[in-house]
Amino acid sequence: MMGHSHALTGWCAGLVVAPLVGLHTLPEVLPFATAAAGYALLPDLDHPRATASRFLGPLTGLLSRLLRLCSRGLYALTKGPRDEDCTGTHRHLTHTVAFAVLLGWAATAISELGGAWAVGGIVAFGLLLAADVLGDWLLVVSATAAGFTAWLGGLDDALTTSTGWVGVAVALGCVMHCLGDAATKSGCPFLWPIPIAGETWYELRPPRWLRFRTGGGVEKLLLVPVFTVAGVLLLPGVWAQLVALLTRFVPPSS
Repeated sequence: MMGHSHALTGWCAGLVVAPLVGLHTLPEVLPFATAAAGYALLPDLDHPRATASRFLGPLTGLLSRLLRLCSRGLYALTKGPRDEDCTGTHRHLTHTVAFAVLLGWAATAISELGGAWAVGGIVAFGLLLAADVLGDWLLVVSATAAGFTAWLGGLDDALTTSTGWVGVAVALGCVMHCLGDAATKSGCPFLWPIPIAGETWYELRPPRWLRFRTGGGVEKLLLVPVFTVAGVLLLPGVWAQLVALLTRFVPPSS
């Protein structure tokens, strides 16, 4: 999938999962959904031309190179007898549930050690990464939510409380990236290291008729609009207000 699509799916997943981790109001939900959207781009650090790899210039470029080296070595060590003969860089190490869980755990550990500032840094990185592909409107919305929380006198407390969910948002974004890539023609080995049909890096994918090409018409003309609309309707209160508005114009049945 394209970076824009990954961020949208992360955003929608964040809005759906937010209530499950105790986040219900708009100022609470927005940072979670934004973090999930941003970290839904992170697995593509294993590609030198990806948004995540170019995001901080030489810094993320170096991290991208290190991840590709690690992925290449891990693939060589763990590939099964029927795994394809390839470099094992793109769509391998970073495109697994194991990587998502590890990154989520690391984010939680860092936030617990560093407190509010560490949480703020993790969320801000996700926000900036998501805004890089979704647009600057996300910065305005997030800044407004943060300002509202600060005005109520609880920004520091909100960041400290976020320690409990920041790892979930990071892991969720990475998992959504894997699921999105799994729906493409190339598939995604996100169940590594579980061996399937003689392959340790088995690319899971739906039936052929459900697969789509990255950047193709299905993604641009169908999936992006659908996830864009869903990303608005899933915001707290929007669906209820829409239903209430529609009922004003639809006469009750007799």
